[in-house]
Amino acid sequence: MITFRKAAYTGLAIAATGAVLAGCASAPTDDSTGGSTPAASDFLPCMISDAGGFDDHSFNELGKNGIDKAAKELNVDDPSYESKDDGDYEPNIQAALDKGCTLIITVGFNLSAATVTAALANPDIDFAIVDDAADNDFDGKTDAPNIKPLLFDTAQAAFLGGYVAASYTKTGIVGTFGGDTYPTVEIFMDGYAQGVDYYNQQKGKDVKVVGWDQTTQTGTFVGGEGAFAGGPEAKAKAQGIIDQGADVILPVGGPDYQPTIAAIQESGKDIVIEGVDSDTYVIEADPKTGDASRLPFFLTSVQKKIDEAVYDTVIAAGKGQFDVTPYIGTLANDGVALAPFHDFQSKVDPSLQGELDSIKADIISGKIKVKSYLASN
Repeated sequence: MITFRKAAYTGLAIAATGAVLAGCASAPTDDSTGGSTPAASDFLPCMISDAGGFDDHSFNELGKNGIDKAAKELNVDDPSYESKDDGDYEPNIQAALDKGCTLIITVGFNLSAATVTAALANPDIDFAIVDDAADNDFDGKTDAPNIKPLLFDTAQAAFLGGYVAASYTKTGIVGTFGGDTYPTVEIFMDGYAQGVDYYNQQKGKDVKVVGWDQTTQTGTFVGGEGAFAGGPEAKAKAQGIIDQGADVILPVGGPDYQPTIAAIQESGKDIVIEGVDSDTYVIEADPKTGDASRLPFFLTSVQKKIDEAVYDTVIAAGKGQFDVTPYIGTLANDGVALAPFHDFQSKVDPSLQGELDSIKADIISGKIKVKSYLASN
């Protein structure tokens, strides 16, 4: 199943290459517009969360931040519907339709089927979905003509994160684990491992990655009901990575970084985390002072700028310019990025930032090829 879904994403990536190079898609022509975008006075954007909820410190929260910012700028309401489990997806989308929402944004691949069903039944309503191609028949095309996929080639930013991890490690071992075996999770892990490999090639080192095998495309995942839940199952996986000697860990599972912190604290070892999706240091910082030194674990984060993609989509729709061309965030359009080092700025190699700047430029130019099912270079 994963292989076919990756193939479907690849088809969309090829179709959207022009949009990738330009950032968010430009204003649509008549044949690229999904539904009939209402006048601004009637515009009502709405969002449906995945089961993690809007306070997950990850992709749901980023999506909510993006729609809230756009709605405030457009001076419109933006009703939101929080899902507690997968049984809430269809009822929440229906609630948004009943509310009169004219743009419905669903957050996460788990909502794909429900989004497609609703979009096909409501062709005059605009839809967007975060982190999924809305291609459930795997033919390389979005399954409804009024859905805009918002996708992110996070392998590019994770490549930088892997390079940083390899540069920083003292044990010579770095690790990663995922919430579940989805392409949007594995893309982080694979890019991370590629970055470690590149560091080894450039520096003549032999830093090892535990938790992900590039050759077999297999790794360590929480899975089941514990996936993306920030609970004891994720803590156990983090402990397994620690037990293998890793002193830099990339937990790819939304709130699963929180039990990773608990495992690190209990270990008493000098271990750091690379966050995903948001800049985890900022998310965890004291809301009054911005200080995150109470949790000295965040080396950097591999950012997926969902908030900015959602914001741009809502603003365009509010101006009558909704375009269903898939958006793919890359390093080139700043849709993905590596966060600052914050408290670790003085602890990393002084030459590291310059090396990262060069690597980023080479990825953008295509000189360095980062393998990914969303790769466009």
